[in-house]
Amino acid sequence: MPACSSSLIPRFLAQLTDAASTAPDDLPSLLTCLAQVPDPRRHQGRRHPLAFVLSLAACAVLAGAKSLAAIAEWAADAPPHVLARLGGPCREPDRGPIAPAEATVRRVLQCIDGDALDRAVGSWLAERERTAVTDFGSSG
Repeated sequence: MPACSSSLIPRFLAQLTDAASTAPDDLPSLLTCLAQVPDPRRHQGRRHPLAFVLSLAACAVLAGAKSLAAIAEWAADAPPHVLARLGGPCREPDRGPIAPAEATVRRVLQCIDGDALDRAVGSWLAERERTAVTDFGSSG
C-alpha cells in the first residue's frame, strides 16, 4: 500500500493540472484574477507580490511539482524572463527578478484564504470556458 502524501499543497492548486493548456495571452488575465486574492501578510517586509508567488506555484504544479519544496525548486530554476512574465519585481536591473525562497512560498501558501484563491482561479477558468465557447460558436 503506498504511503499517504505529506504534501502541503492545497488541493485546489492540484486541480489546475486538469485545466486546458494556457496560451501566453491568458497569463495577464490569470495574474489579474490572482491579484484579487487578499494578501494576509503584513505590508512591511513583503518582497514578492502575492499574485507572483501564486502564479509561480500554479506554474510549478502544472509542470509536475508535488510538494512545497518542488514548487520552490521550480521557481528557483525559472529563468528571469519567466519570473518577469509572472509578475516578479525587478530590484536589481542587471539580474532581473528573483524567485522567492522556499520559506516564503511555504508561508504564503499556508496562510492564504483558500476560498478566495478558489474563487480567483475559478473565475479565470470560467472566463476561459466562456471565451472558448464563444470562439468555437463563431468559427462554425
